[in-house]
Amino acid sequence: MIFVLVYCTAGISAATSTPPSPSASSSPGSFTLSLGAICGCGLVKAFQKSYYTRYGGGANELADGYNKGTGLSAEIIGTFVLVYTVFSATDPKRNARDSHVPVLAPLPIGFALFMVHLATIPVMVVPGGRS
Repeated sequence: MIFVLVYCTAGISAATSTPPSPSASSSPGSFTLSLGAICGCGLVKAFQKSYYTRYGGGANELADGYNKGTGLSAEIIGTFVLVYTVFSATDPKRNARDSHVPVLAPLPIGFALFMVHLATIPVMVVPGGRS
C-alpha cells in the first residue's frame, strides 16, 4: 500500500504519506506540520469522539517491560531509517545511469516502513488496543 501511495503522490509532493518524511523534506515555510497535526486531531475529535477518547487521541504508549529511553530510541532510530531511505531513494542528483531509481523509489520506502514497523511495534502499543 505504501508503494502505491508514494508512487501516486511523489509527483505532487516531495514527501510521502508518513509523518517523518514531510517534516524532514519540506522547505521552511512551505509545510506547517503543527497546523496539519492540530487540524487532523481536531477533525478526528469532532467527528469520532468515542474513538478519540477510547484510543487516547492516537498517541502510542509503551508496552509492558519497556522504559521511556527504549521507546525514544526506537522512535529516533526508526525515523532515521525511514527519512534516510526517502532521501536516498528520491535524490535528484543521481547519475544518469541511475535514472531508473526514482521510478522504483516507492519500493525501498515501503520496505523501510514495513521493517521499521516490524521492529518498533513490540515496543509501542495503541491505548485500548493489544497489550
